[in-house]
This record gives sequence, structure tokens and C-alpha cells, in this order.
Amino acid sequence: MAAAAHGHTPAAWTGVVISFVGFCVAGVAMIMPNVVLVIAGLAVVLIGGVVGKAMSMAGMGKQPSKNFAPIGAEERSAVTAG
Repeated sequence: MAAAAHGHTPAAWTGVVISFVGFCVAGVAMIMPNVVLVIAGLAVVLIGGVVGKAMSMAGMGKQPSKNFAPIGAEERSAVTAG
């Protein structure tokens, strides 16, 4: 996977870090029964996904590889069928 740069982008790292912080907030809030903080943590998790997608769309995500040509539908079906 390292050759495909899967997840090794600023967009991916930023989205994951924001989501992780939200997950930690929600987890701590579950232990100290605080419903408002749990909902806030879950909202931060969702915001992390939105920020990651927005950064990816802004060009900070995975760029198309120059080493491989895109394959057509016929070639793809031949690869998966065989």
C-alpha cells in the first residue's frame, strides 16, 4: 500500500487527527455521564470527515499517479474475471 500513498496525505492525516480528538472527547464524556459532551465529541468526529474530504477536494489529497495509465472498463473486467 505504501506505493499507492494510501492515506499518506495532509488531508488524510488532518481528518484522522480531528476525528481521533472527537472520539477521545466522546469516550471520556461517556465515562463521566455527560450527554452534551458525547454529542459534541461525535460532532467533532463528523467535522473531521468533512474537513478531510474538503482538503482532498482542494488538492491536498492523493494525486493521480503518473506511473500508471488508467485502465478502461473492458480491461478492468478482464482483470477481475480472470
